[in-house]
Amino acid sequence: MPSDIASRPGSIRAWLHAPVPASPMQARAQQLWLKLLRLVGNPPALLGLVILLVILVMAVFAPLIATHDIYAQDLTIRLQPPSAAHILGTDELGRDVFSRIVFGARITLYIAVLTALIVAPIGLLIGTTSGYLGGWVDIVLMRVVDIFLAFPSLVLALAFVAALGPGIQNAIIAISLAAWPPIARLARAETLSIRSSDYIAAVRLQGASSLRIILSHVVPMCLPSVVVRITLNMAAIILTAAGLGFLGLGAQPPSPEWGAMLSSGREFVLTSWWIAAIPGCAILLTSLAFNLFGDGLRDILDPRHG
Repeated sequence: MPSDIASRPGSIRAWLHAPVPASPMQARAQQLWLKLLRLVGNPPALLGLVILLVILVMAVFAPLIATHDIYAQDLTIRLQPPSAAHILGTDELGRDVFSRIVFGARITLYIAVLTALIVAPIGLLIGTTSGYLGGWVDIVLMRVVDIFLAFPSLVLALAFVAALGPGIQNAIIAISLAAWPPIARLARAETLSIRSSDYIAAVRLQGASSLRIILSHVVPMCLPSVVVRITLNMAAIILTAAGLGFLGLGAQPPSPEWGAMLSSGREFVLTSWWIAAIPGCAILLTSLAFNLFGDGLRDILDPRHG
């Protein structure tokens, strides 16, 4: 025990009851707990998270939740309304709509997640490289981004998938090619404010290369904003995928993709509303859940909000 503490009356008791500095792991755990509390205190974001978890569970356990074979056709029960035997009715070929909606969640999440995994690294690397290096690199990369942004994302995706051919894999590639430019633009804007920071100048003076600075220091700082933007863009990705499926350029029949189901049920919308309404509500609910959760995630990860 230090002598100056022991020499002062009452200082021993104060020293014993002094708060112990938290370790880095404890500090991170405390920050994570505070973020979870902020998420719980945001009812819309919590609602979006709950809906997404329900959809995820439905997709993972689809064989256990589905009540009928999604490909089995029975024309004797075609166009039946919702009943005890078929919770959400049957379609024009006598297939159970509920079971096809459940399995369609797998396709929708597969397209959304895989597209996000492709778009995020491409947009992040191009945006941070453009913002940090500047000069002619910035001019060339941003002009390419401007060309992509000049076209609506759905029109651009239609052009790419028309060139590649219909199918889920080609639809994912087409959506990814149309969705990365906004991510690159956001990452560049973040990098322009980060590259003039003191700690970046210190790392540069230590002899670190531009590649190391971008990957080790700039990218981690831009990652939270990119994650929030990707989450908010999930709704647009789902709508684009559904649009491609509706036009017959995405998942092909008899695949239970929600956009394709909506397309096949449009001619029965006045007589058998559930065939088109149920897939449409599924698309709407999933897109809404991603938007609500993305707003809450922005409040948590972005220090400029909340």
